[in-house]
Amino acid sequence: DDVGFGTLKVLEGNKAAACAVLLCKPDVMAVYPITPQTSAVEKLSEYCAHGLLDCELVEVEGENSAMAVCIGASVAGGRTFTATSSMGLNFMFDTYIMASGMRAPIVMVNVSREQSPPTGPVAGEQDIMTVRDAGWVHIHAENCQEILDTIIMAYRLAEDPEILLPVTVSYDGFYLSYLAEGVHIPTQEDVDRFLLPVAELSRPVLIGPQGYMNVGIFASRPEIWAEYRYKHQVALDRVKRKMVEVTKEFETIFHRNHGELIEEYRTDDAEVILISLGSHTGTARVVVDAKREEGIKVGLIKIRVFRPFPRERLLEALQGKQYIGILDRSVALGGVGGHIFNEIQAVLSGLSHDVKALNFIGGLGGADVTKPLIARAIDQIYRASKGEACQEVTWLNLE
Repeated sequence: DDVGFGTLKVLEGNKAAACAVLLCKPDVMAVYPITPQTSAVEKLSEYCAHGLLDCELVEVEGENSAMAVCIGASVAGGRTFTATSSMGLNFMFDTYIMASGMRAPIVMVNVSREQSPPTGPVAGEQDIMTVRDAGWVHIHAENCQEILDTIIMAYRLAEDPEILLPVTVSYDGFYLSYLAEGVHIPTQEDVDRFLLPVAELSRPVLIGPQGYMNVGIFASRPEIWAEYRYKHQVALDRVKRKMVEVTKEFETIFHRNHGELIEEYRTDDAEVILISLGSHTGTARVVVDAKREEGIKVGLIKIRVFRPFPRERLLEALQGKQYIGILDRSVALGGVGGHIFNEIQAVLSGLSHDVKALNFIGGLGGADVTKPLIARAIDQIYRASKGEACQEVTWLNLE
């Protein structure tokens, strides 16, 4: 069908992802179906079959092999793509770690879904949060337009010579993968112009016509490990600066900005703050507006880049704020509350004033994070700001 370059079309999230990949012209894609990402790679397969995308499409027997194919193609100098969800990400895990350790600039989509058990194709962010420390860059999209735009930015970021790290673009399964909404599709010329700085680069190639170099070498001395991990961490830290630069350049060409590392909404005079990530952020904005009309000065912070975690930017945004609530769609099993809550607690240690932080876990197993639930969370933070004793962690869909 007609892709509609340079037009506004109604697209599902997975179709928006496929369109973004088409515009970025990968050399190799390795695909394996798993709900709810399947329609994304099906659309990419159609693009290849109809001659719209000149790409080697490798249909593998599982997600572990999909990432292995991408690693091989990437270290040979190719631009690569794959996609997965949930248990597929689990099955991929050992090669997922290898990709980041080899500094292979792969771009992958994870369409978030709950992990088993219990079993069920339902929404949740447990899958992507479980691999947060695997050394990849993690960017989360809020809506279908942001899915398309973020994938394009991901290639620019991953292939930057100062970064050379794989990037996972994650978005909520079902809520976004099958949601249809208006998406502005860029022209091929504009995307080519945006990606030109990395397209013209000759990055280090480990496999090529000149022969082979060792890949995934054996480290025989502790200092090699230390240097390796240090350089990996330094590259991840650089992402914070690069993401700001890439976002600004993207806005110059495409006239859209979804936030850099975080996005603030009505935070300037806010007395209480709600922190969110993913698709329910849009619902949270509506509730924030409603609570403002009730006289509650509440603001919202959306986390866009989860790895590297935007500590410095959050310290700036939370300066002077004393009461915050964190929405989590996953659980840090064996810890306290959810994964975002744990990260924010670490950030708060860098503030010079005390902050009361409350955690709200919701949306597990495909449960809706509704306006009443978010309103209830804001009310609880507000009551805490007035001196009421409130529990630290609240399970919104249970209590």
